[in-house]
Amino acid sequence: MRLWPARRRQSVAVVPPTDDLLIVEDILRRNVEDLMTVRDRQIQGGSIVFHGDLLVEPARARDLMLARFKPFGYTPFLRAHQGRVAVHALSLAELTEPASIRVNVVLFLLTCLSTLLAGALFFSSPTFAASVPSAAAAWLLGGVPFAFTLLAILCTHEFGHYFTARYYKASVSLPYFIPAPPPFIFGTLGAIIRMRSPASDRNSLFDIAAAGPLAGLVVAIPAILLGLEWSSVASIPPGGVMTFGDSLMMRFLVYVKFGSIPEGADVFVHPVAMAGWVGLLVTALNLFPVGQLDGGRIAYALFGKWHVLIGKVSLGALIAMGVITHSFNWFVWAALVFFVIGFHQSPPLDDLTPLSPARRVTGAICMILLVLLIPPVPIS
Repeated sequence: MRLWPARRRQSVAVVPPTDDLLIVEDILRRNVEDLMTVRDRQIQGGSIVFHGDLLVEPARARDLMLARFKPFGYTPFLRAHQGRVAVHALSLAELTEPASIRVNVVLFLLTCLSTLLAGALFFSSPTFAASVPSAAAAWLLGGVPFAFTLLAILCTHEFGHYFTARYYKASVSLPYFIPAPPPFIFGTLGAIIRMRSPASDRNSLFDIAAAGPLAGLVVAIPAILLGLEWSSVASIPPGGVMTFGDSLMMRFLVYVKFGSIPEGADVFVHPVAMAGWVGLLVTALNLFPVGQLDGGRIAYALFGKWHVLIGKVSLGALIAMGVITHSFNWFVWAALVFFVIGFHQSPPLDDLTPLSPARRVTGAICMILLVLLIPPVPIS
């Protein structure tokens, strides 16, 4: 298996002429009659829809229909419809482009530079300063602990998605890292991965979505514990300082190391622990059950058609958090959710096979993690 596809693929809907649709409808119907009892059939726009009852398990029907429909340029989507099964045969043409990872590499290198600058400006560490004679180089290297730790968390998160998607033979891009140079305090807006093909069923959709946050935490939590070993408790200086809010998870980890913090004092964290804090925040934001976020995909796998309502309730919760905590951060995130992320999630090919019990338990754990990882006031 290649690490990335030899050619990049993207599926787009195509509407064939009406006469061709009638011919294809008859061909496809004859290819499904041994897999389902067809009660009626319709042509809806560019798709052909068969309603009826399956004669085999949904997963087997999906695999056989995929193989049979592909020569005619169609992809089957199995859904429940009024107590029966609906097979939506959609004409998807593949657009191909020459494979190139140049953009991914350039964005990653720019993100390395932007996080290094952010670390040097805001979260500097003297770890490498003594070994470098140049003051400018020593200043820049002061950002390495923060930048290296944060990029390790983000890379683990994104490649958790990537390798899980490849395991399920889904067409997926390499991560696109998003640099955010100073004055943006963390140096990056995270990274995204493009899913170029639908997930096969809810179980694979869940695994691809949950793999990123869970993998990222495997690096973020040890990073915080290590960074706290190099952190200290001191009195808050007059005039106050920029404060990064504690989630329940962060409070617990700090308590394990330092116990109760005296009044008028605070933990001044090492840059490695600071990068771990950012990792917890990124994970929490991704776990919100909205649209194309990891939590949105998890919500679709768990609740199906109710995922849109859950996303809208989550948006209301974000606004309520902003009102209650007087934190402008949540209004900004709510605006991004509403105007950029949206509420809809692409369905898998097989929307009939239920989520396994173990994944339902893991989904509940992900929702609990959202509560544990989210700081009421991220930055003040």
